[in-house]
Amino acid sequence: MPSATPLRKSSDPAAGKLFEFQAQLPKLPVPTLSETLPKYLRTVEPLLSKEAYAQTKQVVEEFARSSQGQELQRRLEARAAEPGRPNWLEEWWNDLSYMGYRDPVVPYVSYFYAYKDDKLRRKPTQRAAAIVRAAWEFRRQVGSRELAPETTKAGALCSYSYNYMFNATRIPKKPSDIEATYDLATNEHIAVVRNNQFYALPLVHNGQLLSAAEIEAQLDRIVEQADSTAAVPVGVLTSDNRDLWTDNYRLLSEASPKNAATLERLQSAAFLVCLDDARPVTREEYHRVFWHGNGRNRWFDKSLQFIVCDNGKAGFLGEHSSMDGTPTCRLNDYILDQTLHGKVDLGSSTVRSDLPAPEALRFVTPPAVVRAIEQAGQRFDKVVEQHQLRVLQYEGFGKDEIKRLGFSPDGFVQMAIQLGYYKLYGKSRATYEAAATRAFAHGRTETCRSVSSESVAFCEQFETTTASAEAKLSALQAAVKAHGTYAKMCSEGKGVDRHLLGLRLSLRPGEEKPKIFQDVAYTESSHWYLSTSQLSSEHFEGWGFSEVVPDGYGVAYTIRKDAVILHIAAMKNEFGLNSDHLAHYIKEAATEMRAVVLACKLKEAAAKPKL
Repeated sequence: MPSATPLRKSSDPAAGKLFEFQAQLPKLPVPTLSETLPKYLRTVEPLLSKEAYAQTKQVVEEFARSSQGQELQRRLEARAAEPGRPNWLEEWWNDLSYMGYRDPVVPYVSYFYAYKDDKLRRKPTQRAAAIVRAAWEFRRQVGSRELAPETTKAGALCSYSYNYMFNATRIPKKPSDIEATYDLATNEHIAVVRNNQFYALPLVHNGQLLSAAEIEAQLDRIVEQADSTAAVPVGVLTSDNRDLWTDNYRLLSEASPKNAATLERLQSAAFLVCLDDARPVTREEYHRVFWHGNGRNRWFDKSLQFIVCDNGKAGFLGEHSSMDGTPTCRLNDYILDQTLHGKVDLGSSTVRSDLPAPEALRFVTPPAVVRAIEQAGQRFDKVVEQHQLRVLQYEGFGKDEIKRLGFSPDGFVQMAIQLGYYKLYGKSRATYEAAATRAFAHGRTETCRSVSSESVAFCEQFETTTASAEAKLSALQAAVKAHGTYAKMCSEGKGVDRHLLGLRLSLRPGEEKPKIFQDVAYTESSHWYLSTSQLSSEHFEGWGFSEVVPDGYGVAYTIRKDAVILHIAAMKNEFGLNSDHLAHYIKEAATEMRAVVLACKLKEAAAKPKL
């Protein structure tokens, strides 16, 4: 098994600039019942009939008055106050949402970024080499703690998850997986996979970092060697159900002593570079390559995978369990800023003649392992086939235009998604938007509930034939304002979902579950028919993830200065979902929203007296 090294404590005074504010970060708060329960009622009301809401209101009020509700709150507050516990939610959330989650990490957990093309580097190994050099510099800054901590107007953000960025991997285990990290100083190699075959590539030779030209030469050697032979696609084992992968991980490890050493070498790598023979052209094609690929030329448990295709298209795949999107967005934005704008230090153009050949990481695969690989591949292919995808690049506006119209870009796009869904289904349903809580120690996310009474009223106004443009604009403004207010509360640790989860998990074995958690509103309002999130970079051609329920959509969006790119994923199943249709109606909604705002502005301008 890999020998994971202990992480530095986040409050370590010697931790350097990256952690300079860490000890000052507040703990994630536990809201009071009087804060959360009325707020909860406001979020469920637009999703329920009047009769169902009256019943839910009674259940919630009973819970607020009950001794059980008070006791669960007391327990949660006591947990939050425990010395040495930086975050009351951390262990529960990591296990429930990630390590204990047993469905395949791809397509259900991991996320990807699609890169803009690099017109300076059309050759795939040349582009990969530049990406490696830029990523290695970022890694150096993380390892030395020189990297500046992220900050907002409100203050510093937690840097703890940077511990899991490089030289890290998820490892399958029952009932919950574990995360292993390796010493950066003693593991100065990357892993490379081509044609389903893995290699270890040391990036330091005779004390000197390999130049981009040398990395390119070494990658060329890997491509030539891998393309001349065939291998059993061991990597597809990582695509499987986590319990099945746990069993097969043991089977693979015990098949030969060599396999355990090979796993250690692969898992301890700084990151994985996937050199794909695919040549995707359309947005849907390259989004699929970076989202899941063929499942074979990957090791889905690695924290970072950089993917470069034979036509130079490139992207990134992130393992989500120990690190959310904002740190990796920063990493990838840095890499692309460096490589696309000629900033990356490529080193010498001379290739040293004494570079050792890349180390082939070959697994021993007896018949039992081969059968397991074949079966895992069949399951992966079936899961991928069950998914549909549409990528919408909307060029009617971007961040700059939305701001000129007087709106928050995120709130405006969220309402376009709401109205698009309403047009398709004639109703609003529970919507998840990820809100970061990294202003708190070890903070991750809270659920921003995008559906509000105001958002429903906005959808109704836009779909009626009698509403004036002014009435529609007023409804849109109210909906975006309500969204922004709730999103701010979430970032301040004052959302409802994590608090309610904490109360529920504070129950002890054998205790009766409160009616609030048995009520239809609790189930319906957290069944995410729309799971959405925004991560934006001018260097991205979109990003994406999957749906979280079989009858729902996963909508990842990037808001660039001049465009909005939406990745809309869903399953092909008995629920009759249609990503193409949702994309059509989101586009229609966005166009109508812009037209209404502009019409009102023109009318207002015309009404002003001329000088």
